[in-house]
Amino acid sequence: MGRRLPHEPAVAGDQELLDRHVAGDPDAFAELVRRHRDRLWAVALRTLGDREEAADALQDALVSAYRAAHTFRGQSAVTTWLHRITVNACLDRARKARTRRTSPMPEPERLETLLEPHESAEVPAERQDLRRELSLALAQLPAEQRAALVLVDLQGYPVAEAARILEIPIGTVKSRCARARTRLLPLLRHLHPRATEEAAERNQPTGASVPPPRDQGESRTVRGGGASS
Repeated sequence: MGRRLPHEPAVAGDQELLDRHVAGDPDAFAELVRRHRDRLWAVALRTLGDREEAADALQDALVSAYRAAHTFRGQSAVTTWLHRITVNACLDRARKARTRRTSPMPEPERLETLLEPHESAEVPAERQDLRRELSLALAQLPAEQRAALVLVDLQGYPVAEAARILEIPIGTVKSRCARARTRLLPLLRHLHPRATEEAAERNQPTGASVPPPRDQGESRTVRGGGASS
């Protein structure tokens, strides 16, 4: 069951597609993009909270990956490398946006930007409301904390994999997520009071009154867009 028939072509792996692209195959990179674009788009959209910015960041990332493919040395999975480049492009745009604040988008449009591309008006109203609240809360996080939280809590990556994507220590990922959750809990407490109280207890020991742990890697710039790992 599930065995490939003799006449069926073998499905190329990510590494093989990247190698073929470097060797001059004009279709290999397009297939690699088609395979991973949805997840890369979801990361970009949730990290930036703006469809236009996310689309530009993803385009920048894919162009960077296309040009830097020959530098990839296989020290991580191809998908990790692609996600790293995408997150870097998003963080670059987020930093630039802080220095050139423009007039905010109209509220209804901005609230809808974190809906997945395949979701539409048919999504239950309660779920849309929850996503709107989440989008507002995420927008208030520092970009580095938001990127870590998106990868771990929203995209479901293990902490170790998120650390490889972001090129930061596992402890820094945990710290950024903990600090992000601490910031988010007061903003989302009214949605699920019991769940947020339990989450607060998980993020801070009972009776503790100390602030969240200092993120020693917070100011470190995530790099490696064209790096080999």
